Amino acid sequence: GEEKRKASGFGPFGEHAVNASWIAVQELEKLGLRDDVDLHVYEVPVEYQTVQRLIPALWKKHSPQLVVHVGVSGMATTVTLEKCGHNVGYKGLDNCRFCPGSQCCVEGGPECIDSIIDMDAVSSRVSALGLDVTVTISRDAGRCASDRGAAALDSPWH
Repeated sequence: GEEKRKASGFGPFGEHAVNASWIAVQELEKLGLRDDVDLHVYEVPVEYQTVQRLIPALWKKHSPQLVVHVGVSGMATTVTLEKCGHNVGYKGLDNCRFCPGSQCCVEGGPECIDSIIDMDAVSSRVSALGLDVTVTISRDAGRCASDRGAAALDSPWH
């Protein structure tokens, strides 16, 4: 049968009038994957409350086998693969000038959601391709609406 995949980039935020993550995801859509892969792409607003509502709705609608979220960081100098998403420590305002009062994205949720994807293996495979791309692994994703949103997609508890 057809494999379902979902990729998302994030909308504008801060000084990023156009979010490079969304541009990258649109390019992936243009390039396509295999013919037997049903790829859905979305631009996710950088808004805590929208992410909490939208992410579970997209899971329910598509039931994908794989979800990839692409984000942008002004501090990153490499492609960074995140091993987990955090639920606490959110202090920044989103595009609606909102921040959870508890600094927690999902009340009662786990402190960290680990990806089920072996990021070390992904990094090794990318490096073996001989591309001019440096890949690093992180367990400390930034604390913004898009961080938890991405992690929530890999989680059964949303």
